[in-house]
Amino acid sequence: MRFTRFARARTERVSLDLFWLDAYGGGLFVPFADATSGEHSYGAGRYALDTIKGADLGTERGLLVLDLNFAYQPSCSYDDRWMCPLAPPTNRLNVAVRAGERLLGS
Repeated sequence: MRFTRFARARTERVSLDLFWLDAYGGGLFVPFADATSGEHSYGAGRYALDTIKGADLGTERGLLVLDLNFAYQPSCSYDDRWMCPLAPPTNRLNVAVRAGERLLGS
């Protein structure tokens, strides 16, 4: 899959690159991995936003709403027949995101 990095979302603690899907219906896409990846969440990371799948919280006061409480595991975490884009190095966070979907029992 081809993506185009077009922006960066920043908070006081983390920043994430935002991507546009050049195929597969287009849309905004924000993959990330964090310190929980591999132990409490899927090892390859999770997705904070994928507008093609309807995971879009819109905007507020002209800013993108990016709520990691809605982070979810990619399809490939459930079935190895799926192929999923990995979180790029710029979206691999050193902090633990203890929000959103995690592995069963975590």
